[in-house]
Amino acid sequence: MNKTFLTIENEEDLGKLCEQLKGSDWLAVDTEFERVKTYYPELCLVQVANADIAAIIDPIAISNLESFFEILYDESITKVFHSAHQDLEIFLHLNGSVPTPVFDTQIAAPLLGYAEQIGYAKLVQQVEGVELGKAFTRSDWKLRPLKKGQLEYAINDVIYLGLIYVEFIKKLEKLNRSSWLEKDFSALGDAERYQPDPEHVWKKIRESKKLKGERLAVLQKLAAWREVTARQENRPRNWLVKDDAIVDMAQLLPEDMRELGRIKNIQERFLRKHGEALLEIIHKARNDSPEPLAAVIRRDKLTGQQEALVDALSIIVRLQAEIHELNPNTLASRKELQAFVQNQDESVLLSDWRKPLIGDALSEFMLGQQNIRLLDNKLSIVSNEK
Repeated sequence: MNKTFLTIENEEDLGKLCEQLKGSDWLAVDTEFERVKTYYPELCLVQVANADIAAIIDPIAISNLESFFEILYDESITKVFHSAHQDLEIFLHLNGSVPTPVFDTQIAAPLLGYAEQIGYAKLVQQVEGVELGKAFTRSDWKLRPLKKGQLEYAINDVIYLGLIYVEFIKKLEKLNRSSWLEKDFSALGDAERYQPDPEHVWKKIRESKKLKGERLAVLQKLAAWREVTARQENRPRNWLVKDDAIVDMAQLLPEDMRELGRIKNIQERFLRKHGEALLEIIHKARNDSPEPLAAVIRRDKLTGQQEALVDALSIIVRLQAEIHELNPNTLASRKELQAFVQNQDESVLLSDWRKPLIGDALSEFMLGQQNIRLLDNKLSIVSNEK
């Protein structure tokens, strides 16, 4: 698309752009950032577009983005993203809250027949018939000056995003599916989802499942300390101290600096700075009760009859998906069908918008009220006569 765009590199031009963006119904927004040497992402570019104008804002050249934030946080403007999580995390860090309301095209796509978790380039290709270039995918966006090709690559992330949004809105309204997205989009405004609770980050350490008692308690406290310290120092948590070292400390329970220094993957500089604090944490945590490991839900292995039943339910899912022009996995995965067969009362298929689309049909089949038949060489779901 040969659409012109603005490059904004000073506060005066940013103010003028924001005046033009005022009153927009929606804004397509994307960011380019770096997150290699820091805990928090470093914002390098902001791309924004509405139906009339597209622009790239350079936050490295502009220290004060307040005029843009006034537009971004305007509740009367819908902010459109594709896979919004990282973009929203950046704005939360910079401005203390998440801009709302939000429309995420990746979340909306499956309700219009596209694949779950579809990437932006593939969505553009399927919706707009345009093949986006990949030459600048791994660009270092902190380097200046930026090349013309980089800017064109970046602006395409919002130009086509806006076009897709307009098309999606029309289709969703025509199919009466806009309300299906309200819960998911509202959840994107919850700041807690972008700020991991330090007390719970230990769950991301794979080896934690092998520890018990005081060793698990120590690992939990060390992981929490690392998370808080990484934020304070703005360093990646694994640059501060690796998971393996935290696990080793929890297993070996060092009591002094000499024993602590024998643990692999702990740098001497880190030890000098934080060693005493680590030993104190280990000492105190040994007397604490650990947060229990998550209970593993073990389901009985399906019988041959139950597996056959899941196969039959999969046919219903496919037929319903075809009727509603949806991707079958959007309605129900095989794992969800297996859980449905074992315990219908707790099935996610009987909640929210999936209940009328697929849950009710599955329940009726299980009750013998509906059947699958071959009619005119086509499989169909038919009601059984009483």
